[in-house]
Order: sequence, then C-alpha cells, then structure tokens
Amino acid sequence: MTGEGLNRKLAAILYADVAGYSRLTGDDEEGTHRQLSAHLDAVSAVIEGHGGRVLHFAGDAVLAEFASAVTAVACAVDVQRDLATRNENLVEDRRVRFRIGVNLGDVIVDRDELYGDSVNVAARLEALAEPGGICISRKVLDEVGGKLDVGYTFVGDKTVKNIDRPIPVYRVDLMPERSGRVIGDPRKRLAPSRNLTLAGFVVTVVVIVGAVTFWGPKSPEPPLDSVTGSAFPLPKKPSIAVLPFDNLSGDAGQEYIADGITDDIITTLSQVPGMFVIARNSTFTYKGRAVKVQDVAADLGVRYVLEGSVQKSGDVVRIHAQLIDTSDGNHLWAERYDRQLTDLFVLQDDITEHVVTALQIELTEGEQMRVRRRHTRNLEAWNLLTKGVEYFYRRTKDDNIEARRHFDDAIKADPGYALAWALIAWTHWFDAQFGWGAEPRAHLTNVESFLTDV
Repeated sequence: MTGEGLNRKLAAILYADVAGYSRLTGDDEEGTHRQLSAHLDAVSAVIEGHGGRVLHFAGDAVLAEFASAVTAVACAVDVQRDLATRNENLVEDRRVRFRIGVNLGDVIVDRDELYGDSVNVAARLEALAEPGGICISRKVLDEVGGKLDVGYTFVGDKTVKNIDRPIPVYRVDLMPERSGRVIGDPRKRLAPSRNLTLAGFVVTVVVIVGAVTFWGPKSPEPPLDSVTGSAFPLPKKPSIAVLPFDNLSGDAGQEYIADGITDDIITTLSQVPGMFVIARNSTFTYKGRAVKVQDVAADLGVRYVLEGSVQKSGDVVRIHAQLIDTSDGNHLWAERYDRQLTDLFVLQDDITEHVVTALQIELTEGEQMRVRRRHTRNLEAWNLLTKGVEYFYRRTKDDNIEARRHFDDAIKADPGYALAWALIAWTHWFDAQFGWGAEPRAHLTNVESFLTDV
C-alpha cells in the first residue's frame, strides 16, 4: 500500500508523560490532579513559547509538534529545568517528574492529528527516558548538533515495541559541564577539544562576574495554596512576578526599551532582602500574550504581579505600572509617569520603591542604598546593552556576534558597566561551547583586567 492520497509532512515530535503517575494518584488523587493540571498548563505555555503546537493531552501525557528539531529539544530542556525548580522543595514522593522523548520524521496529517512511526518512536523514546530526563533519536541529534547548551550520551541501539528496526537513542545531559559534548557516540563530538581550556576559563570569568552583577533571582519554590489556587505554596516572604511591559509606541523598533525596563525592575527587586522574585526566563514566556494575572500567579506560585506599559515619543517616555494582589484582584498601587528619557533610571527606582512600600517591606539605610545602586547611569550605555540583549537571547552565531558588538559599545560608553562585561564573557562562552570559531582571547584579557579592578 502506498501513501497516495495521504497528507504528509516532516515534523519534530515531542511526547511527555508523568513518571509514576499511578503511585502519585494512589497516594493523593485530588492533590495530584491539581498539581498535574498546573504542570500541564506550564508545559503548554513553554511549548507555545517555543513555537510548538500541543496536539492533545491523554491523561498525564502531552503530544506536541514543532517545525524544527532544535526548538523541540530546546523546549524539552526548558520544561525539565523549570519542573526541576518547581520540585526543588517538595518531598521526594510528591515530586511530579516528566519523561520526554523527541523524534524527527515523516508523519501523516489527518484531521489536525499526526500519525505514523515517527510519532510512535517519540513515545518509545519517552519510555526510555529517566524521570526528569529527555531521550532523542539520532535524527534529532544530527539536526540539533551543538546549537544548545546541553550535552548528549549515547544510550545504544534500542529495540522497542512495534518498531521494526533498532533506534539509536541519546540521553540529553542537562549538566553545564557536559555542554557541547557527545559521550559514547563512535561517530563524532559536537565541540572541538581545542576549545575546552578556553571554555573553562570563560566559565570562571562568568561565575565571578555573575557574582558581582547578581545575574538573576531564583525561580519559584514549590504544593497547593488556598489563597491563590496555585499548585505551589506561597513563599513566606512577599512573592512577585514582573510581566514584560507592553510596548505602546507603535514602533517594533522600540520594543527593546520596554524589555530593558522590565529586566531592570526584575533585577532591582531581586536585590531587595525579604522578597521572592520570579526570574526573567519564566516571566518572559508570557510576552505578547493576553493572560489573566490570576493565571500567572497560579502558574508561577506568587501572590503579586506587576504589569505595565511603555510609550516613547521623542525624548519623552510614558510608563504606566500597576501592582496587583492576585488573591483578591485588588490594585495595591498604580501610577502613570511622563518623564524625559534621561530620567529613566530615577523612574525605575521610583517604581521599585513603590512596590516595596506597597508590600510593607522595611529596608535599612544600607539596603536602600544597595537597591538604588544601578549598573550604569549612562543612558547611551544602557540603550546599547538593552539592544544587545535582544540578540543575545536568540542564541545563533550571527546574533551572538551582534550582541557582543553592542556590549562592546556599551563598555566604550561606560567602562565600568559590570553587566556589559559579564554579558561579553557569556558571548565568548557561547563561541567556545558551540564551536562558532571567533578567537575571543583579546576580549577575555580585557574582562580579566576588569575583574582585577573589581
């Protein structure tokens, strides 16, 4: 029988299932269901954020498709890292862990569903994965190569049910020290060995500078909270998520300003003692989406949400911000600012202080000074770095070069801009990690010199 009359396409398939679901439901059926529902919502959000499409849910399982194997594996990695953080503070027997399989191949398309061996292989790969782990096929590995910050271990050629040929299976290694390597594969390594010494040096640089610049807050601590309906208990200290501010300028080229302001507020709030702040990587998954703040709070395990908008016209910027208590939907604080762009840093400090005041957090004089201290007061340097961050998060060779160029220019505008130095170190780490080729030693010498002065 031929495939005439059938619609076919090439697709990357992600299949995720909960490990030990029957045991979990047997221990606490209702609690596990609520916890799983929150996890599935979070997984769906990550899938959509990576451009994927959820095909369907089957109890505790998720089937999704992607146009690219790279984005499918990147999504799987983000899902497992996020879930690991959510499970961090749960007792062992209450942790919900997913197994994930990713395959690439030809599929049959019928009534908006996908069928065929390629889908079945993804399900078999999932069954071979460890709880909290990811298994991929050789086809996927060949497409992904060294494009992601993970490594791979060859598990072997596995014979699985209803598939007539052995499948070369690889486990995705999420440990940073495994990044860029394929262990046990007789065919190749992803990263040339000449980069290993340099990569080690860059990691050291990044760790030191990251400590100086406070790279970011921790993600949510996880079960059930009666106030927000979240699958995660609220931390004892005030907990907040800062959603990406909307760009109302009518110019997509001004998007970086809204993102930069959001980033700065997150970083500044994270320096406030006694606050629990959700990291950028988690809140930016909601960028460009119409969401209810109550849903965000339930997803991330927080009580308070800060949202806002930015509109720039000439040298004037209008910012609207509001702080919401999601337990009752009340606005604790809201303000509209019309300021000169040169007052941007003062404005961001003002927003932070209003949030701290509204949440009734008392700061000592020294803590106030530390929270007010910024990485730069140079608007040109801030603009350059913020534009560079746009390229930085795209994770391609060309974008990495462009990001570094912006960070270089930011340092020329403000030689003491610590965050710019840290980001340059990260771009060199990506060069070494992914084998992108440019020799970064001249920059590393400058970074090392800066660290000596810090």
